[in-house]
Amino acid sequence: MAKSGKKVIAAAKTVASKVPAPSPNPMTNLILADIALRAGGALLRRGVEKGLVGGAVGATKAGRIIKGRSMMQTLVGTALARVATRSVPGAIVIGGGLVAKSLYDRSQKRKAEAVGTAAVEDQAERGEKD
Repeated sequence: MAKSGKKVIAAAKTVASKVPAPSPNPMTNLILADIALRAGGALLRRGVEKGLVGGAVGATKAGRIIKGRSMMQTLVGTALARVATRSVPGAIVIGGGLVAKSLYDRSQKRKAEAVGTAAVEDQAERGEKD
């Protein structure tokens, strides 16, 4: 890194260290940071989900589909994400399973599309009711 870059980083650290924390209690600050990070992560996750699903079905319907997700779908998705992010072998197994499922769906294109479309419609209907 260039000398000027190191100076800028040092100056930023100095300024950042002078900014007061929201609370004098460090545990409160830790809780606030945790809440902010989780809320930001949830908003980002919802935006990415809407973007991926919304390209095919529209933003309004994508919102209903996401809202209509069952508790089991949420738990399975969370568990798979945890396994995939906690270890390299977990990431390989989960990633390999996703690749295999995608390749299988491509080989069964018409059937997979019909089954997937029906499932998405059911989930969107559940999302409308809630």
